Amino acid sequence: MRKGKALKKRWSRDDTELFLLSLPTLIWYAIFAYLPMFGIIIAFKVYRLQPGRHGFIYNLLHSEWAGFGNFSFFFTSDAFAMLLRNTILYNIVFIIISASVAVGGALMLSNMRNKGGSKVYQTMMFLPYFMSWVVVTYFVYAILTPERGYLNGIIRAMGGEGILWYQEAKYWPFILVLLNTWKGMGYGMVLYLASITGIDQSLYEAAVMDGATKWQQTVHITLPSIKPVFIMMLILDCGKIFNSDFGLFYQVTGGIPASLYSTVSTFDTYIYKAMQTPGVPIGQTAAASFFQAICSCGTILLANWVVKKIDSENSLI
Repeated sequence: MRKGKALKKRWSRDDTELFLLSLPTLIWYAIFAYLPMFGIIIAFKVYRLQPGRHGFIYNLLHSEWAGFGNFSFFFTSDAFAMLLRNTILYNIVFIIISASVAVGGALMLSNMRNKGGSKVYQTMMFLPYFMSWVVVTYFVYAILTPERGYLNGIIRAMGGEGILWYQEAKYWPFILVLLNTWKGMGYGMVLYLASITGIDQSLYEAAVMDGATKWQQTVHITLPSIKPVFIMMLILDCGKIFNSDFGLFYQVTGGIPASLYSTVSTFDTYIYKAMQTPGVPIGQTAAASFFQAICSCGTILLANWVVKKIDSENSLI
């Protein structure tokens, strides 16, 4: 009886209201995130259509088990090492540069005396985040197209020869890093700027009274205050190391021509192209996607474990 009363006391009206508010989100995740996990078994099956007019689930359940055959085919393929290298290295560079630019931009905007100008710059930097990669692709093509591109026009006007940008793989790592930083810096900047705005202003006033310079205020007050947000973003970004932005790598490059294949291909573009290729079993593409999911989960847990060992207060779990 005492246990029942204790439980009844712990569940309040506020808990009921919060539960009802979260119920639509719980239902959405159950239907669209957890229920489709049943399809994971495709990665362990040799999916074939069965005789008769049967649905997808019937065909899936009655297909032969492949065990880890689909995974072994993916791991032993000639493209695996290249895809692993490109996906991880691009994401590491993206994380380092994007975080540095976002923090630096937030610090500069927060120190601007003209607050109206700061709002204008913030809006201008945030605008690219809302643009689709398809739209960005047309801008990039207008700049880089060999015949009438703006960049080749400038090069020819200066006496140089035009560059076949879509056939020269050596330029694309820099182009992709530049575009990723340009498109995402506004979003990251807003997050850090919101964190900086929430810092107690009395700390800065006390620092000024002690004779601290702007740089000393940044090092000893601002950066330590935004450290929890920075670590949280870093842990979440580590969970994306084995994934890539499909629009950036596939759309912007013009569908990954053969001349750029070994430089810009990632796991996501490989899976998409494999699904478009006749004769490639769906189980093999599912195995590649499942490998991504497992690795992403592992990297985010590993990053959180490292943070917990160094600074347990700022770990997520």
